[in-house]
Amino acid sequence: MKTLLNAEVVIDPPLARGTGKERSRPGARVCRHCGAPSGGADFCCAGCACVYRLVHEQGFEDYYSLKDAVTPPADPSLLQPRDHGWIAQAQAEAETAAGVGTPELILDVQGVSCAGCVWLIERLFSRAPGAGRIEVNAQTGRLRLTWVRGSFDAVAFSRTLQSFNYLLGPVGAERSERSESGDLVRRIGLCAAFAMNVMLFTLPVYFGMEADFAYAPLFATLSMVFGTLSLLAGGGYFLARAVRALRIGALHLDLPIGLGIAGAYAGSLYGWISGHEEFMYFDFVSGFILLMLVGRWAQVVAVERNQRQLLGRQPVPPRVQVADDSGNITEVAAEQMKAGQVFLAATGRTVPVEARLLAPEATFSLAWINGESAPRCFRAGQRVPAGAVNLDRTAVRMEAVQAWSESLLGELMRPSARVDYRHRLIERIIQAYLVGIIGVAAVAGIGWWLATHDLLHAGAVVTAILVVSCPCALGLAIPLADEMATVALRRRGVFVRAGDLWPRLAKVRKLVFDKTGTLTLETPGLLNPDALTALDATSRSALLALVQNNPHPVSRTLHEALLVQADPVEPLSGDVRETIGAGVALGEWTLGRPGWRVDGAHDSRNTTGVYTDNPVYPGAQPPGDVELAHGGVVVARFHFADTARLDARDELAALGRRGLGVHILSGDRPDKVVALMRDLNQPTGNGHGGLSPHDKAAWIAEHAAGDALMLGDGANDSLAFDRAFCRGTPVIHRGVLEQKADFYYLGRGISGIRALFEVNDARRHTGTALLIFMVSYNLTAVGLAVAGYMSPLFAAVLMPLSSLATLAIVGLGMRKV
Repeated sequence: MKTLLNAEVVIDPPLARGTGKERSRPGARVCRHCGAPSGGADFCCAGCACVYRLVHEQGFEDYYSLKDAVTPPADPSLLQPRDHGWIAQAQAEAETAAGVGTPELILDVQGVSCAGCVWLIERLFSRAPGAGRIEVNAQTGRLRLTWVRGSFDAVAFSRTLQSFNYLLGPVGAERSERSESGDLVRRIGLCAAFAMNVMLFTLPVYFGMEADFAYAPLFATLSMVFGTLSLLAGGGYFLARAVRALRIGALHLDLPIGLGIAGAYAGSLYGWISGHEEFMYFDFVSGFILLMLVGRWAQVVAVERNQRQLLGRQPVPPRVQVADDSGNITEVAAEQMKAGQVFLAATGRTVPVEARLLAPEATFSLAWINGESAPRCFRAGQRVPAGAVNLDRTAVRMEAVQAWSESLLGELMRPSARVDYRHRLIERIIQAYLVGIIGVAAVAGIGWWLATHDLLHAGAVVTAILVVSCPCALGLAIPLADEMATVALRRRGVFVRAGDLWPRLAKVRKLVFDKTGTLTLETPGLLNPDALTALDATSRSALLALVQNNPHPVSRTLHEALLVQADPVEPLSGDVRETIGAGVALGEWTLGRPGWRVDGAHDSRNTTGVYTDNPVYPGAQPPGDVELAHGGVVVARFHFADTARLDARDELAALGRRGLGVHILSGDRPDKVVALMRDLNQPTGNGHGGLSPHDKAAWIAEHAAGDALMLGDGANDSLAFDRAFCRGTPVIHRGVLEQKADFYYLGRGISGIRALFEVNDARRHTGTALLIFMVSYNLTAVGLAVAGYMSPLFAAVLMPLSSLATLAIVGLGMRKV
């Protein structure tokens, strides 16, 4: 990287131009890149610091004038090696399919959140050699691009986007361009036009047009036609969903809406056929359908937008390089792996099946599969479990001892069915509402018929009751409250993906955390950052060269720490060589365990205790001391330790005050889990270590199946996720748990979990106020209808007023979230 001028690190950046939101709280310190709270630092994380520098180095400062004030923080995945081979294959297939024409590729893109992101991606593409046209759709999270054959490198473009925090992925099967929100938009457009026409031809009646007026029958017919079109275009959406719910024995929110639409339309149609004006409510039918569609769209689009923030289908597991008997290398999908095959596990790649190590030595991370935070060194002949990640700088030769169908990783990555949660309270409210309205309408109709012996008048009263008993609080205001809650959480870095999360939260009594990467950071914490700041420019350049593109957790920590420094440097040139289990070297520069390549020191593998083999923790190298040396002389020693997320203790205490119990289920050593519980001031008996993925799932099923919110980040949490009542994840770049999660959260803290409950509190209080209003309104309106005072004109005025009142209640109730 080129050096960013110090002045740009010290003074207010262009981020402040044109937004103002990040300055709304006096004294608040926000990240210069994403606008999220930064805890007093210039940046909330190394990813944001890296992207901020790149944006300025490339001359894209206008991005900060176009972006939203608060956007998701840069994900740590932009600093990690990533498989881009799939996009090279996709480019080749697109060029073959295009023949002599212009090749085209459609991809999903993760990280697009605003117009600024679209602008930045378009500018990056325009600079790529051979670039053609690009279309970026922020709503669907999808891009379409064309290029000049033989000049464009899709892999290079994918890597460029990753460095700016945008990840490309294959088009996901579930991310259809014809989404539910898009279908609702089309219905809303049609129904808005139909409703305006109905109003146009109904207004003359309200202004005194007589029934014998020459055009009165035509106006009535046109109102019926456009009311019928509204029913077909929009009402059918609610009626079909209500019928489907009844078929499975559920009382859905769409049932009272469908009842109101059907009752009002049936009465209006009869009034048109019989020529009785008091039955005709076509204006109500069209207006009510339009309002209900708008409310449903607001609810659906918020969830869909959060879902589209993630790649619909990640290129995981990557294709595996398999060697045949002749030594030729071919790539196969992980699902095609068979026992006995020899394959290569590249740097940063996941071992797809349990395999025997053929190389002399190799270091793997097991954090993703069993929660062990420290890397493990394996030697030739030892078995490496499926899900281990190669941390060496070179590919490792291995022999599969099982097929993919027998692999633990295959079992953990298997998708699970998710059944929508049925909210029993809402069902009881709907049931009471339906029974009450139908009962009142029937009693009122019978009463008026007995009193007047006028069947038509009694029918008009029944129709009026069904019309004015508007379930706007259920159909419009509550979905709007859900949408406002979802948007409020997005501003705080929490993204709701499941529409039924809100009712589930009310039943949560236990918070079940995975340890590594969830309560702790994915990488160990640097305990003495002053040792890094004390290095001169040459030493920092050497250190940057030694740690960049290195997947080892210690190297990633040092890499991130170097990126956030105010005076960045270029990496030293040269070839980095690795000694497995010891460290890396670049010429005279070395970085490794204490005593390695240091004059006068012995082999610390067997003398320092930092790197030991023991039956309890075989081959493990816990985070400890790492030395940077030059020519055999120690330049700096860095101290590391597993650290909890900065806000974990305070946030868990606040969640505990809400009556939520905190538990940890981890595959890491029990003593480390107990130490973390003690450090977080939590009951040590609630920390459970040494658990396999199946053990975690069994614990959930036995102790918390109906009231647990599971927070996890690795494949080892997948089975527990399947059994948890609610589930969330802080990791969105691995392609496993994020597709199962009800929500995900970004940033280096866990404050998003408390935000989830706080926002839900406001939503529940708003919902209570709405239900109180709905009961009061219906008692008044239905009372007037029963008394015979509800004319079509009165109903046409009262219905939109009640809708506006419910919207006002939502606005007041959700104003502070």
